[in-house]
Amino acid sequence: MGVIMMLMTICGLIVAGVLLAVAYLTQKDWLRTFVLGGVATWLAGYAILLFIGSFFSVERTLALGEPKEYCGFYFDCHMHTAVIDVRTVKTLGDLTANGEFYIVTVKVSSNAKQASLGMSAVDAHIVDQDGRGYTRDMLAEAQLPPQPEFGKKISPPESFEKEIVFDLPADAKDPRLDMREGYGIDHAIEAVLIGDEDSIMHKRNYFKLQEQNETASVK
Repeated sequence: MGVIMMLMTICGLIVAGVLLAVAYLTQKDWLRTFVLGGVATWLAGYAILLFIGSFFSVERTLALGEPKEYCGFYFDCHMHTAVIDVRTVKTLGDLTANGEFYIVTVKVSSNAKQASLGMSAVDAHIVDQDGRGYTRDMLAEAQLPPQPEFGKKISPPESFEKEIVFDLPADAKDPRLDMREGYGIDHAIEAVLIGDEDSIMHKRNYFKLQEQNETASVK
């Protein structure tokens, strides 16, 4: 519904702009008043739906293998990611973790019918029970075998897997992965997209980080 409402709003504003130009050129005050009143009413209703959708949203923790979709600048909502494996190790190559390395395997897929798509400007970080955030450890990731970039273009039914690494302290409780993608323009649009996870005040969808393999170290 959010994408449809956004498209209706954009089309409506374009039509309103044309009608306002006609109103000013023909000096029809009634038409100008009608258009401005209609725009104000629509935008007020849209804002109400936006905040209602965010207020009643529910924070979710996605299980292993459960996908999450992303809507970008073109409202396509075709790209998906899922966490399919988690390993914790103390050493990775010639590096030793300050706490413990979390090696998270992320599967990237697309359900677009024809176009080859890729993710852009991916932000992946971990949030623990106390609200502390942890960014990727790029030095540790360099110890892994060569990994594809998140921006790799794929077409259905293609998918690929990518491992990312975090160094979490021993006292990090209930760590969950939060992923977001897109540039500034994408975030600006999603901020006012009804029902979108990145809309104003909307609750987040996190990935559960449940270790599958007990491994002492990775060389």
